[in-house]
Amino acid sequence: QVQLVESGGGLVQAGGSLRLSCAASGHTFSRYSMGWFRQAPGKEREFVAAISWSSISTVVDSVKGRFTISRDNAKNTVYLQMNNLKPEDTAVYYCATTPKWGGRYDSWGQGTQVTVSS
Repeated sequence: QVQLVESGGGLVQAGGSLRLSCAASGHTFSRYSMGWFRQAPGKEREFVAAISWSSISTVVDSVKGRFTISRDNAKNTVYLQMNNLKPEDTAVYYCATTPKWGGRYDSWGQGTQVTVSS
């Protein structure tokens, strides 16, 4: 069974940085695509970034130039480096995994809270 554990969330002032980590177990990490999603209070969960097994990556337009997704297959971990954070980035951030790039995400972590104060 796949397990995903996020960490690295917290409270930061606008303009600050955080790096989220997601440690995976229970599957062959290097063969799976990974994604980050977020859900703000009262809003739908939204896609943030994804990275393929070969490190092809994409991010949503609202975070381009500020967020970077990366992975370390030796550590079974995917990262989300978040710079120049804005109050509108406040949300619970989730990582998820899919066996196919662009496919449905079928395993999810429990989430980590990111709060950006103005």
